[in-house]
Amino acid sequence: MEQGYVSEREIQIMYADTDMMGVIYHGNYLKWFEVGRMQLIEDIGYDYVAMEREGYYAPVYNVDVTYRKALKYGDRASVRTWVEENTGIRTTYGYQVVNAAGEVCTEGTTTHIVVKKVDGEFKPVPFKKIFPDWFRKYEEIKVEK
Repeated sequence: MEQGYVSEREIQIMYADTDMMGVIYHGNYLKWFEVGRMQLIEDIGYDYVAMEREGYYAPVYNVDVTYRKALKYGDRASVRTWVEENTGIRTTYGYQVVNAAGEVCTEGTTTHIVVKKVDGEFKPVPFKKIFPDWFRKYEEIKVEK
């Protein structure tokens, strides 16, 4: 990765996060990706809740996850998050969940679009047009792969 901004937040791993094999249940990584995305947005001075109050939402359009090394209850871990792609219509966030030794345990991306509820249905809207300052900030901090 080159330049850009990478947010980092420690994850609290609880016993309830494990599966029958004693490792972290795979679905929890998506929850941690979301924790990382919210941390990144907060770090750069924006507020997702305020966006929703204005009637806009950023649902997940696509998810890609690769599991490399198991985490277990008692492990310490963090989620690293960055903006990987920002087209003005879709934003792709990159993630790494790393253990205390800095080893990448899980990595992936989520791609989001911005929608507005119109006549009871969600309609895609251009992020670049609706939130131009936020779009420019993402362009400024984007990590080039």
